[in-house]
Amino acid sequence: MAPSPTRVVQVATGNAGRLTLRQLVTDERFELVGVSTSTADRVGVDAGTLAGLDVTTGVAAVGSLDELIALHPDVAVYCAMGDTRPVEATKDVCRLLEAGIDVVGSAPGTLQYPWGTAPDRVIEKVEAAAEAGGASLYITGVDPGFASDLLPLALASTCQRIEQIRCYELADYATYDGAEVMFDLMGFGQPIDTVPMLFLPGVLALAWGTAIRMMAAGLGIEVDEIVERWEVEPAPESYDIAAGRIEQGTIAAMKFSISGIVAGHPAVVVEHVTRTREDLRPDWAHPAAGGGAYRVEIVGEPSYTVDVVPSSEHGDHNHAAIVAACGRIVNAIPDVVAAPPGIRTTLDLPLPTGRGTYVGPRP
Repeated sequence: MAPSPTRVVQVATGNAGRLTLRQLVTDERFELVGVSTSTADRVGVDAGTLAGLDVTTGVAAVGSLDELIALHPDVAVYCAMGDTRPVEATKDVCRLLEAGIDVVGSAPGTLQYPWGTAPDRVIEKVEAAAEAGGASLYITGVDPGFASDLLPLALASTCQRIEQIRCYELADYATYDGAEVMFDLMGFGQPIDTVPMLFLPGVLALAWGTAIRMMAAGLGIEVDEIVERWEVEPAPESYDIAAGRIEQGTIAAMKFSISGIVAGHPAVVVEHVTRTREDLRPDWAHPAAGGGAYRVEIVGEPSYTVDVVPSSEHGDHNHAAIVAACGRIVNAIPDVVAAPPGIRTTLDLPLPTGRGTYVGPRP
């Protein structure tokens, strides 16, 4: 007899939320019982429509977290914006945990692996909420996420010695339509002498320190300090991208890195090269194929260079990367439900294998 589907609610219907919602509607392992949105004109809209599917689920979007909690689901998939509202996202997660609802999601990012990155008082608050509700929490994605934890650690498991692990995101963001992330957080389209929110001192270490420290923990080492570096490139002319306008002379490409230093050596490094046109800064690293890739380089014995190039039948590399993040979130639900209460990480959960996703060839 097949097990009963897990009762799930979805929080938020933005770029990631729409794609996790798509899987929750179609995957027989889950029963979608509720969805919330912060967009007023989406309240009352069927979840199938919000997911971009030609189906009617009978689940209409509501406008508050309270209404989802009242449904007493097993799990909440939390995909609300966390980059620009970390305090609010943390409060939301705590409310869900205290209500006895397991949480998987993409935010708040610092809870991916908070030790050494998030303040102790925040960690203690989240752990107390989880203990009170007997619930578990798992935050993940692509990068920070599988490209900077699961993939490099899987490769590391085959090495006899390791001198350095370096993880890259190499992407053209011209087709990425997240205006808040592109302009407000990353600073694209801003004057070239602007210091974007992303590059304020400590922000990179806060955002990617989780990945750095998780990889270090997987290797059995401790990071002494985290060093941030960044560089930007101006637009040679004015042009439009999916998120808006890039005027001549404003920020059009950027490279930044976050290095975990061990005994003076950059042992674990995350580096991003983000362009809004492929021809910008040809001297910076480029993806192996297409408009974007995730690369893992290991210096050791053996050494590796591995490029993962995502693609999708519904969009380009940017869309495919979000699909990958959403797939990892939703597919983690069974393991998170089975996990003990508290903040769970990739180091705690069983090896993910894609169980339950095989459908065979389509007609």
